[in-house]
Amino acid sequence: MAGGARELAGYLAALAGWMAALAAAVLPHWRQSSYAGDAIITAVGLHEGLWMSCAAQSTGQVQCRLHDSLLSLEVHIQTCRALMVISLLLGFFGIIVSVVGMKCTKVGEEDPVTKSRIAVAGGVLFVLSGLCTLAAVSLYATQVTYEFFRESTIPINARYEFGSALFVGWGAASLSLLGGSLLCCSWPAKERRGQQYQRQPQLSTAREYV
Repeated sequence: MAGGARELAGYLAALAGWMAALAAAVLPHWRQSSYAGDAIITAVGLHEGLWMSCAAQSTGQVQCRLHDSLLSLEVHIQTCRALMVISLLLGFFGIIVSVVGMKCTKVGEEDPVTKSRIAVAGGVLFVLSGLCTLAAVSLYATQVTYEFFRESTIPINARYEFGSALFVGWGAASLSLLGGSLLCCSWPAKERRGQQYQRQPQLSTAREYV
């Protein structure tokens, strides 16, 4: 029961992490205009994501535009895009594999050892998915930090800061890593049958000498 509860908790955490990673990838709030400095500009708020950039007016109207060209984007945006897509694919396959391998499901193999190994494979996929999400979010945050603090003629209130999607991505990576680690704890113990077969000949030989 304890192993099944641990697998279920890990699966739910990893599933929540995958859904959060999907939301972070879609949200256009990876970076937003800064309001630091003396002269604060509040007429228009700018925020950008991996797929589009948006401008929010003070009246509440929001206008978004998709990035025009893939090749004209900066390298870190293209890299983050690729990492998030890989993360979502790994998490999707992890969801399917983990359902087959968990003890509380009756899908696929009925052998508990085989199911445990499949659950571990799903946990590894979730861990890799979390690492990809963590790498993408951290890379983007590093670029935002560098552009904010570098010496430039652009005023501070016209620069960008961390957006809410970055924090969602960090949370998603944490949940995926936690859930995948719990699923990896389902690695089957050594088979007792093999140990019994190895011990029986030793006991018989010991009796012959006596």
